[in-house]
Amino acid sequence: MHVPTRVAAMTEFVDRGLCEVLGEHPGELVRTAAPNILCTVLPAHWRSNKTLPVAFKVVILGEVVDGTAVTIKAGNDENYCGEMRNSTAVIKNQIAKFNDLRFVGRSGRGESKQLLSISIYSNTHV
Repeated sequence: MHVPTRVAAMTEFVDRGLCEVLGEHPGELVRTAAPNILCTVLPAHWRSNKTLPVAFKVVILGEVVDGTAVTIKAGNDENYCGEMRNSTAVIKNQIAKFNDLRFVGRSGRGESKQLLSISIYSNTHV
């Protein structure tokens, strides 16, 4: 299958940028369902309403304006949108850093089939 040159070049650029960022932070960042968004690895299990061991970060490989809001939501089969604290951050230099992100009560963390949703509120395409 032939891929147009422009698309192939863009795919190569994104893949190279992704590999470069992941290489700079081994074991710290993971891919998301979006090809140009990475996030911090979450612990496999974490107690309710406790601070995470490291600040949760969302790294965007595309161009996003500083000050763009990013919101995190967590859930599972029993609770599709659990309560969280400090779940909104703003982007600075393509990174949204969530200080003191907490999963409260039955937020979905530690349960089976957990889901973490990252929402980026921007007027530009990410």
